[in-house]
Amino acid sequence: MEKIEHKLIPVNGLQMHVAEVGEGPVVLFIHGFPELWYSWRHQMTFVAARGYHAVAPDMRGYGETTGAQLEEPSKFTIMHLVGDLIALLNAVSPNEEKVFVVGHDWGAVVAWHLAMYRPDRVRALVNLSVPFTPRNPKMNAVESIQKLYGDDHYICRFQEPGDIEAEFKKVGTKEVLKNLFSFREPAPLFFPKGKGFTYSIDRAPWLTEHDLDYYVSKFENSGFTGGVNYYRALRLNWELNAPWSGAGVTVPSKFITGEFDLVYHIPGTKDFIHGGRFKKFVPLLEDIVVVEGAGHFVNQERPDEINELIYAFIKQF
Repeated sequence: MEKIEHKLIPVNGLQMHVAEVGEGPVVLFIHGFPELWYSWRHQMTFVAARGYHAVAPDMRGYGETTGAQLEEPSKFTIMHLVGDLIALLNAVSPNEEKVFVVGHDWGAVVAWHLAMYRPDRVRALVNLSVPFTPRNPKMNAVESIQKLYGDDHYICRFQEPGDIEAEFKKVGTKEVLKNLFSFREPAPLFFPKGKGFTYSIDRAPWLTEHDLDYYVSKFENSGFTGGVNYYRALRLNWELNAPWSGAGVTVPSKFITGEFDLVYHIPGTKDFIHGGRFKKFVPLLEDIVVVEGAGHFVNQERPDEINELIYAFIKQF
């Protein structure tokens, strides 16, 4: 098995840490919160062994990627995130017009937008956990979540700069990450102000002590502000995406989620996914897979199954 290599690549004003393995058509893996390139370790080596070039960055504000202005949430808009990846693709595969893209959680949000803004760069798309979400012309995502769940929902709690970071510091990086990774209830995640986590979960069986220690070491160094800033830019994203109201994604796509993924259980989401509206906005959506018994971090929890699902799709192209 080939060894994953690491490098720093200058992109869009950042020094982006990138993990790579294999040769062949590029498969770009995009991680979510609170994750790193490491979230894709199982998938990277799998596709590399089958003739692909796996590329997984630490996204803006995460891990060993540096240069982001952490004190400015406005520098973490969806435009910045997609721009980072276009620059990365130009650097790692200058002669490859289109690449395969795989995203999870926030990485899926970025991947949907990458495909919507620049379908000329995407050969096919596999997204996990977060379906394409058409722009609501009446309210932004933060307002929608607040209306559904109130101010204690984690997305609402993430809005005030420095607030959630201070609470995470009290809890401790390892406890924060253990609890977030191990949460697999089909219910919203709340973080009441001043109360920390309202639960403490044993480390998930799929998350080894070595894996957890790797994440902890990186977040101890980088902090959580970079990742949380993605949520702080949601209101601005809504404004910037006005020209794409009613638009969808027109590249071949596959969607995978876990049966107990909290996103899958947001009111209205199942009906959107299975009732035809998802397909309306993503007309080349070829498959929807709900992995029985799996939670939000399905690519790490059930790597063998996800590896096969991704490969079965991309090998068609």
